Amino acid sequence: MKAWLSQRQVPFTEKNVREDPVALDELKKMGFNSIPVTVIGGERIVGFDQERLAKALAS
Repeated sequence: MKAWLSQRQVPFTEKNVREDPVALDELKKMGFNSIPVTVIGGERIVGFDQERLAKALAS
């Protein structure tokens, strides 16, 4: 995910739910138990779905 975003020069903030209990709580409050979850403009994308990611970035 990080490489894909970096190749497209998309700035991002990484949150490590394994090391950051606040980030884990945030993930759970969104209703997710698995990673990665990417939030783009309010859209939540679970997994590495390149097509959805590209569409969300184009909006």
